[in-house]
Amino acid sequence: MWRKHDTEMTKTRLGHAARLTVSMSLVILGLLAGSAGAQSPTAGSVVRLQLDGVVDPFVSDYLRSGIAEAAEAGAAAVLIEIDTPGGLVSSTREITQAILNAEVPVLCYVTPSGARAASAGSFVLLSCNIAAMAPGTNVGAATPVGIDGAVGSDKAVNDAAASMRSIAEQRDRNAEVAETFVTDAASISAEQALDDDVIDVIAPTTADLIDDVDGRTVTLGDGSRSELEVAGAPLVDRTMGGFVGFLHTLLDPTLAFIFFWLGLALIVLELLVPGHIFSGTIGTALLILAIVSFGVLPVQLIGVLLLVAAATLMVIELNAPGFGVWGIAGTICLLLGGWFLYDRAGGVVVSPVVLIGTALFVGVFFAIVLRKVLRVRRLPPAQGAETVAGKHGVAIGAGLNPDGIVRVSSEEWRATTSDGSTIPAGTPVRVTHLDGLTLVVEGAPAELETADPASAEEERSR
Repeated sequence: MWRKHDTEMTKTRLGHAARLTVSMSLVILGLLAGSAGAQSPTAGSVVRLQLDGVVDPFVSDYLRSGIAEAAEAGAAAVLIEIDTPGGLVSSTREITQAILNAEVPVLCYVTPSGARAASAGSFVLLSCNIAAMAPGTNVGAATPVGIDGAVGSDKAVNDAAASMRSIAEQRDRNAEVAETFVTDAASISAEQALDDDVIDVIAPTTADLIDDVDGRTVTLGDGSRSELEVAGAPLVDRTMGGFVGFLHTLLDPTLAFIFFWLGLALIVLELLVPGHIFSGTIGTALLILAIVSFGVLPVQLIGVLLLVAAATLMVIELNAPGFGVWGIAGTICLLLGGWFLYDRAGGVVVSPVVLIGTALFVGVFFAIVLRKVLRVRRLPPAQGAETVAGKHGVAIGAGLNPDGIVRVSSEEWRATTSDGSTIPAGTPVRVTHLDGLTLVVEGAPAELETADPASAEEERSR
């Protein structure tokens, strides 16, 4: 055992590490390659960008660089299609500044039906030269919300309201209604937004939007006037790119919730079953991703506290006898934590299907799987160094002088005599105790020679 076990385990771990490294390298290369096929803007084209999901630094860089490239290429216009629950204030300000100062007309279009320009999205929509919405969409709910789920301070609300009013006035839109998006958390439909002079167009499709706005005159960032010449213009899609798009996708409310609990489960598994290096590493990485996402999303403190309480109750369940009361309480806290984790007014929610599925998984994992793992770990070992003390064996090889090799319970061990004496090969021995991984033995009485008859007979036949 002592001759091969460590080498084989080392080879196994190195094999796992090599496979993981190769797999991760292939994934990263694939993601990087995915960004290579993006179309470049051309003169007279309409460059289409996507504001989909949370407004984060990745989206900000993508939109700002897309607008700049379109202007440099002499594009006829930039079209930003919006479906967002909101996001970071800093990223939102960067985007609105880029749009308000753009040297190319910027059209914003909330699409498809069922999409929304909530919170940060409403600032982006109203800052565009042309603000358009598809039927069945909505805009608004832009009140700043803190991590405790409460409305932000008066200072934050007043600042956001002033910013919204300023943007609406610069684009000759209804500043009174726009300001209520911040002060009253108002959210209105596309039809009401058109009636209230908050947007310019309702269009069922992108083609309808292009036809409707062709020939209109807009004001660019430098104050010059430009007539839109977009009818028949080629539509060029500029994607975010594979790798950056992947990072942006990770900042998703449902994924953040999944990463939090999957990461926690893997870390607990690593703590209870040491040696699973990658489970702890991956679990830590997932928890970090979840925490980063929580920092971008409109997280509420009550939701976070309930999730922490759920984790605590699940750990207690592992060691508490009874009928699983702690586990049931933990599952309830998990469901409530997922439900109240985000500010639902802006449309940021954990998918109910994922929430229920995660609760079932966590309940089974903690109450059944980890409980059984702990039970197995608490059993006395069936064999090994911990159990050979007091057993009998036989000296093999050249015997002990005073060090050598013995066979105990069909396993070969390094051994040394307790008193420094010599024990010939084939002589019965008894293990007195262990010194690290070395057995300390003494000669056994002759009548105990049959304690390991197979070993003794084998040595005599040599």
